[in-house]
Amino acid sequence: MTTNEPRPVTVRRVRADEWREVKELRLAALQDPVAHLAFLETHDEAAAKPDGFWRGRAEGAASGGPVAQYVAVDDDGRWLGTVTGLLEEPGQDSALGGAVQRRQVHLVGVFVRPEARGAGILQRLFAAAQGWGREQGVELARLCVHVDNSRARAAYLKAGFAPSGTTFTLDAGEELEMVRPL
Repeated sequence: MTTNEPRPVTVRRVRADEWREVKELRLAALQDPVAHLAFLETHDEAAAKPDGFWRGRAEGAASGGPVAQYVAVDDDGRWLGTVTGLLEEPGQDSALGGAVQRRQVHLVGVFVRPEARGAGILQRLFAAAQGWGREQGVELARLCVHVDNSRARAAYLKAGFAPSGTTFTLDAGEELEMVRPL
């Protein structure tokens, strides 16, 4: 393999004992230049959380319950990206406010390290999370993106998501819902 060829990457579900890796990747995501638009917490807020929080987060994402976190891992064991699927049921409160109207998988915490972007990792992460959603009987995936986060919007369009027409305002400004049939 030449140095210009992409390294092998495995996309898989997080395991319960991988809380340190979950924490490290989240903190890396929160240092991205557009983190203030993409995530609902700051690096300092996340870094201040105790280890028990991160243990619980990994356990919950690995448990087979309504949350599933997927990661892209290279052959050296380095985590390159992640996405988390939240199973939403009609009548529940959405993670971003408002009532859920239909059974769906809400994709959150989307991040690919800058040096791994452009290699199809995001599409593979989405495929894994959407496959999990289909296994749950869901027919629609959704995600939300800040209107000023053009890089993320372009990546989501490339991955087959389209604006639903729904917008809402969070502390960081206007968000756009994007959806994709499964």
